[in-house]
Amino acid sequence: MDKQNTALVLIDLQKESNFGLEMKQVESNAKTLINGFREQNMPIIYTRQINRADRVGLSLGEPLNDDGTPYYYNDANGSIEILDSIKPQEGDVVIDKYRWSAFHETSLDLTLRSLNVKNVVIGGVVTDGCLLTSVFDAYFRDYNIHLVKDICGASNEGSHMASLMMMANWIYNIKMYDTTNILQRINGKDYHAWEPEQVDSLQFTPENMREVFKKIN
Repeated sequence: MDKQNTALVLIDLQKESNFGLEMKQVESNAKTLINGFREQNMPIIYTRQINRADRVGLSLGEPLNDDGTPYYYNDANGSIEILDSIKPQEGDVVIDKYRWSAFHETSLDLTLRSLNVKNVVIGGVVTDGCLLTSVFDAYFRDYNIHLVKDICGASNEGSHMASLMMMANWIYNIKMYDTTNILQRINGKDYHAWEPEQVDSLQFTPENMREVFKKIN
């Protein structure tokens, strides 16, 4: 992986707590990953999901509070801000978005291309929503996908597992790592990554889902 054409894209690692996500390990791993990219002077891009309190541009059916304001990512409170321990620094890029995919009507693709990025190292939350749609859209734009599994999370384990396996099955150039191994790779050391041997290689049912999921670890 060429450091000159690689960027880290962090999807929605924000203070929003209404999903009930377990973020402690995600946040810790993301901090380690960010520090590793900073040491190599490699680009770091954050995305923020934002729902306007006045509901302008709000997605159809978006959950609302009793007062009519958005339940998730309400821009009238601090839930839209990046977690303090991993907040952007000078030189980082922050992309605000109003739909799940980080590519939908944002400057993310333009930013990546202006940085000559071909390899997108990506992770974030939620696995079955904003991350999933962003990863597919990155693939459709011909980026090489390097997914960091242990900085991802969803509101329930089944959706998290299913989403990772669907990406593994249908994003043909995907490689999946944990934080340690992606850092090993960008530092030119031996690393382990899972990648598909063929299309739709992870055949799973409700009964064997957990066993099949072990294959991408």
